[in-house]
This record gives sequence, structure tokens and C-alpha cells, in this order.
Amino acid sequence: MLFHTIAYLHQIWWLEVEGDLEFEFPAGSYSLFFRLQLGRPPKGQYKTTQHVHGWNIKPVRFQFSVSNGEHATSQHFLNELGKWQRCYLGDFVIQNSYKPTKINFSMTQIDCTHQKGGLALDMPQKT
Repeated sequence: MLFHTIAYLHQIWWLEVEGDLEFEFPAGSYSLFFRLQLGRPPKGQYKTTQHVHGWNIKPVRFQFSVSNGEHATSQHFLNELGKWQRCYLGDFVIQNSYKPTKINFSMTQIDCTHQKGGLALDMPQKT
């Protein structure tokens, strides 16, 4: 898979990223992650972390739920500058192969007492 940046947040007070997907998974165990980076992704050979601020004050909350009833919630401080990191949301198990399964997932940091900035979100693209 090829990844590309879907959003770069210069400066914000409030962050809510939500999504869902429905897919026919083969039976097995799966893990769910958000892929993000503190700092502007490189263009050519240059990348910058000069505008990163506020992510070490309060944790970001990650959640997901699966149509089979599984769900998880976790919190992470974002503090690794300049490299892509995978923030783990949790694991889930598919029992029935190729039965449609719906997954809802979110990433939130709703604390309006301080500004945050310099966050890049990533999403895989089929090649």
C-alpha cells in the first residue's frame, strides 16, 4: 500500500476525526491504528517540526467499535517529532469469514484551553 497525507493541521483548538468502513474480512484477528506525524511531512528532502505545539499537554483519545460488539478506547500523548507513528486503537476478531463487518473509529482531543498544531494525518491508498 502507498500512503499519502490527507490533512495537515497548522493550528487548532479542537480535533475530531471520525470514520467508518464496512468490509468483508476473512476470519482472523486484526489490529486497528491511526497513522500520524508531528511536523510537516517532507517535500523532497525537507521536513519541519517548527510549528508543532500543544500535543504534550493533554492526551488524544482513540476509540473504535465493531458491529460484532467489540470496542476499545485508549489515550496517547503525541510526542514523537518528525516521524510517522502508528497509534494503536485495539484488536478485534472476525469469526465469520466474508460476512460484512462495520467498524467505526475516532480520534479526538477536545480541550479548548490551549492551541495545538503541526499534526499530519495519513491514509493508505490502494496501488
